[in-house]
Amino acid sequence: MADEQAATGEAPVFQIQRVYLKDLSLEQPNSPQILVEQGQPNVDINLQVEVAPIAEGMFEVAVTATVTTTLGERTLFLCEAKEAGIFEIRNIDPEQMQPILGIACPGIVYPYLRAVVADVISRAGFPPVHLAEVNFQAMYEAQQGQVAGNA
Repeated sequence: MADEQAATGEAPVFQIQRVYLKDLSLEQPNSPQILVEQGQPNVDINLQVEVAPIAEGMFEVAVTATVTTTLGERTLFLCEAKEAGIFEIRNIDPEQMQPILGIACPGIVYPYLRAVVADVISRAGFPPVHLAEVNFQAMYEAQQGQVAGNA
């Protein structure tokens, strides 16, 4: 493939066109009563990565975090944020394309998502929830293993 690129003069292209907040919601369904209750809340965090082609050589990669915090059986708050990026990716070996979209691109978008989640939760009057670092390579490989297992 490298010889082919050299012969055609087409160098690989990987550019970030834009990173943006695509969706954000915060719910406090049991406020204000639950805010005066004492106890250690339970925090559940779910991450999801989505990839969508938007034009020739252009892809949107979105990472969604859903943070559900409960106190006993009742929800303290629910925060869902989706941060996305538009990436221009051209002249890349097809075998490398999926790992780039599933590992490198989410790794670029994720720090922005972490900042948004911590900020919105603290603005809601709660101690900020700092999302842990994520190994997108391990996450990608686990998803590939599930796909292979289902095939």
